[in-house]
Amino acid sequence: MEAYTSFARVYDLFMDNVPYEEWSEYIISLLTEAGIKDGLVADLGCGTGKMTRLLSKAGYDMIGIDNSGEMLEIAREHQYEEDDGILYLLQDMREFELYGTVRAVISICDSMNYLLEEADLLTVFKLVNNYLDPKGLFIFDLNTRYKYEILLGETTISENREEGSFIWDNYFDEEEGINQYDLTLFIREEGDLYRKYEETHFQRVYELETVKRLLKEAGLMFVAAYDAFTKEPVREDSERIYIIAREQEKK
Repeated sequence: MEAYTSFARVYDLFMDNVPYEEWSEYIISLLTEAGIKDGLVADLGCGTGKMTRLLSKAGYDMIGIDNSGEMLEIAREHQYEEDDGILYLLQDMREFELYGTVRAVISICDSMNYLLEEADLLTVFKLVNNYLDPKGLFIFDLNTRYKYEILLGETTISENREEGSFIWDNYFDEEEGINQYDLTLFIREEGDLYRKYEETHFQRVYELETVKRLLKEAGLMFVAAYDAFTKEPVREDSERIYIIAREQEKK
């Protein structure tokens, strides 16, 4: 699962097209609808903490969890500037530990797709269930097969900026359901000097029925699945979906 090492330093630069504010409003609306307007919330795969900070500003007591020390280093740099009181933990989501239960757990930006085995996804679901308050909420997103197979497929994406550039070579194995993208980064350091970095990322597609089965096995109750940022049902051409599950009586 290790990723976002050399890319961590420029992650926010190349992800500035992601409307985090709108995404946070959507998540807050889902939490509020469930009666969760404050309290402890854990963010699995928090990265550089953009969403974590937005939910903190909205009044939630946030815990950010990520297995990339480089990403958390950047998150903590923002923390020093803003004094937001967020607790950041360097942990693999398959083994995360909290000091107590939380009202909700969220995970966005396809963090769950980085879990390449069903057993790992089930492990995370069981841990989430363990750390949720009674009737606590679990909200996470997933990239879909449609996105990997139709929109990305075997494509090359590139972007060039003054601060640096990247090349994204994408491959999707339809039979295995594994999406691979090779990142080549050229980051400006001093004057006209650029340093090259390379990373390879793997993500797995999970069908909705598989996710429902694993949630049930983990003791969580499936609540809903939406086409991302709407309250509409999942469509065949949904690129990203949001899944909501709830803690039920623990055994």
